[in-house]
Amino acid sequence: MISDPVMTAIATPSTPKPLRADAQRNLELLIAAADAEFNLHGADASLEAIAARAGVGIATLYRNFPTRDDLIARVLLEGNNTIVARSAELLTSTKPAEALSIWLRELVNHVTAYRGLISAVAASYVKENGTELCATCDVISNAGAALLERAQASGDIRPDAEVREVILTAHSAAWIAEQTKDPSAVDRLLGILLDGLRVMPPKATALKPRAMRRRRVE
Repeated sequence: MISDPVMTAIATPSTPKPLRADAQRNLELLIAAADAEFNLHGADASLEAIAARAGVGIATLYRNFPTRDDLIARVLLEGNNTIVARSAELLTSTKPAEALSIWLRELVNHVTAYRGLISAVAASYVKENGTELCATCDVISNAGAALLERAQASGDIRPDAEVREVILTAHSAAWIAEQTKDPSAVDRLLGILLDGLRVMPPKATALKPRAMRRRRVE
């Protein structure tokens, strides 16, 4: 039975306590600075450089974001919300397998916004480290599961496919493209993944040569 996809995928943590005006300003400066540094230097950009760009001390950065993954998750928040909402939109498609394909490609495009980002995001699917990035992956997994379950129910996608494995395999396509510096590899490798997920019609059994000769003699 398909779970309630929209409510599961879009569920978010309770609203945090409002910040003081100066604390809110520092938070916004840190997010903007992180986005700029990640664009310039990738997801491994110096946290000290991010704090300096924001005009705050490194202690302020860690007070808001205890780990690098927490900071990455906050910078990606808007894009993550878009990906989750996109899943809800695609659930209305009359072609479930195609909807899953579209969503996976858009997800991969999102998680390659910065150099090195794909490694951090993929690791968060594997490690249960309690960071915000890990929690975000749970939300995105729920969104993908809704599409995957629908495609499986239609008979288009093999029933043994598991959503986290599908997402991680899609991420590996982006990682290979990044490492080989071949952007075109993403489409090729995602095509291989999607072909492997599809349920193929059984092939007609070919007659063995001996059986064919016997039939001709008869």
